[in-house]
Amino acid sequence: MSIQLKEKINISVGTIVSLSKVDLADLCNITEQAISAGGGFGWLRVPTREILNEYWNNITDDKLNNLVVGRLNGVIAGTLQLSYEAPNIESRKSIAQIKRHFVAPWARGYGLAKSMIDFSEKKAKEENIKSIQLSVRETQDAAIQLFSGKDYKIWGENPYYAFINGSFVKGIYFFKNL
Repeated sequence: MSIQLKEKINISVGTIVSLSKVDLADLCNITEQAISAGGGFGWLRVPTREILNEYWNNITDDKLNNLVVGRLNGVIAGTLQLSYEAPNIESRKSIAQIKRHFVAPWARGYGLAKSMIDFSEKKAKEENIKSIQLSVRETQDAAIQLFSGKDYKIWGENPYYAFINGSFVKGIYFFKNL
């Protein structure tokens, strides 16, 4: 007799302004996993836990960054940063950037990445943002497909965007007007 279990997945997305110990541990764990899987938003090697703790605590201290987290069944499984310019940069006050967007390898395929983008777009509109911009390495095929599928438009490329394992990697720049 075979039994087929139906997995119940609850997805939730929101912002965090102050980190609990559990949330910090979740963020560090998924960051380590994402880096090991090749998508650690700039890190090529897993840093120490002390460095990760400092990184995530600094993000929540920065009032120009919104730390958006996606949870699967209550556990942080993905994140992105919706970032704004400093108030003195008046010419870009209506433009936000999505940065450091990733989902833990074990949580991919549930729609969490799309849900975090949808949440960020809604939040940006509420804050009178008119355009969202972002960039990704050309090697991040899933991210390129994801943002293209969410109606982000490619506006440019940089052949010297990143330097990995002795070679330059091209970067692709996207925007979406809200």
